[in-house]
Amino acid sequence: MTDSDVNELPAAPLGRDVRQKTIDVLCESFARDEMDVEEFEQRVELVERATTMEHLRTIVADIPTQLVPGESQVAARHTLPADQIPEHSVIAGIMGGGQRSGAWVPAKRNWAVGVMGGCELDFREAQLGPGVTEITAFALMGGVQVLVPPNVRVECSGIGIMGAFEHKPTVISTVDPDAPIIRVNGVAIMGGVEVTVRHAGESARDVRRRLKAERKAQRRIARGE
Repeated sequence: MTDSDVNELPAAPLGRDVRQKTIDVLCESFARDEMDVEEFEQRVELVERATTMEHLRTIVADIPTQLVPGESQVAARHTLPADQIPEHSVIAGIMGGGQRSGAWVPAKRNWAVGVMGGCELDFREAQLGPGVTEITAFALMGGVQVLVPPNVRVECSGIGIMGAFEHKPTVISTVDPDAPIIRVNGVAIMGGVEVTVRHAGESARDVRRRLKAERKAQRRIARGE
């Protein structure tokens, strides 16, 4: 990708949601270290200047396992039939740590407990069932972290008492009505519950780098560079 490629694609009114899906593909590739910051910025510029769906497909054509813009994000997920999903599960970190990550199978109803310790549920590679996956979080002088991918819908409500109950979408979640739903509720007392939307394989440091690169590319586009 070169600066001349960017200049060949004048700005046009492609839908924001379609452009965002393409940027999500680039973000996932960036998180996997398949491109550096400079190339990521250049491709984001190309997305913003693209005029047709074919332009968008060309920008991500060399990225393995990429989701073609315009397709349903649900198609990229591995969902299981309802009869293969357990009804209940408990993950606890009590003066210690509890964690679930990788290609695990969450239950329909999950209890996440962090008491003077930590509990982490990473749903980014999990095999979800259809419909709603519910998490009830309880943090007492400890923390519960829930990581979810952008291709699921997130519903979050909770109470922080001398603590925090936060939802941090570092990337835009899908609005696809057929997408699985992750519903988080509960309470944090002198502790914290944090629900973060993040790409698979992306660390907190990667998020900071990606957001910085996105902002830089958007500023360059706004200045007409």
